Amino acid sequence: MVRAIMHGCNGRMGQVITGLINEDEGIEIVAGIDAYTGRENAYPVFECIDKCDVEADVVIDFSNAAAVDALLGYCAKQKLPVVLCTTGLSEEQLERVEKASEKTAVLRSANMSLGINLLLKLVKDAARVLAGAGFDVELVERHHNQKLDAPSGTAVALADSINEAMDDAYTYVYDRSQVREKRDKKELGISAVRGGTIVGEHEIIFAGADEVVEFKHTAYSKAIFGKGAVEAAKYLAGKPAGRYDMSDVIVL
Repeated sequence: MVRAIMHGCNGRMGQVITGLINEDEGIEIVAGIDAYTGRENAYPVFECIDKCDVEADVVIDFSNAAAVDALLGYCAKQKLPVVLCTTGLSEEQLERVEKASEKTAVLRSANMSLGINLLLKLVKDAARVLAGAGFDVELVERHHNQKLDAPSGTAVALADSINEAMDDAYTYVYDRSQVREKRDKKELGISAVRGGTIVGEHEIIFAGADEVVEFKHTAYSKAIFGKGAVEAAKYLAGKPAGRYDMSDVIVL
């Protein structure tokens, strides 16, 4: 049984993961960390990671960028593996992630969904065949109207995966409205849609002469990110120091 600390346990994703782990016989939450302690949980909750005195095998983090520095310091000191799901980290914090991975196992991915991480592999393989044969590549992502950034981090990760397969031959184009010219063969178009309560959709289009191949992933709830985080925690427990991502979890 893997023993996990849920960092950010009283947030929305923390509670989603708590529910998922309650149904998983391979892992249990032995402690939670959250500045808000007014919610009842089946495990002890501490206001900050430094006050936690419960032994564990791994930390699952779904908190906020302000709490990540203390978390990384704690995990590096305790040599405690951590699944880092918090987004919006600064360049300085990303450097701390790399330094922490020298002392403990750190898993961080642009998207925790198992489906998205499989898609990252599929589009890379498709690009080698289709883009290599002259197909144009377009990417469309759709999210709810409260999302602040565009394009999404997942969209950029998908584009980067395709570009990596093609030896970084592509230039990303986010808006064609200001230029009246034909599409360049070496551009990769990325479009963002914001509306309603769309959780997340990513569509990759390979458009060739007289045929189109499309890949699409649709998220119907944020629970998919929680499921990925739980699988990542079970994988990471006991692993040696180093940087890991979801491709390691699903063995691509």
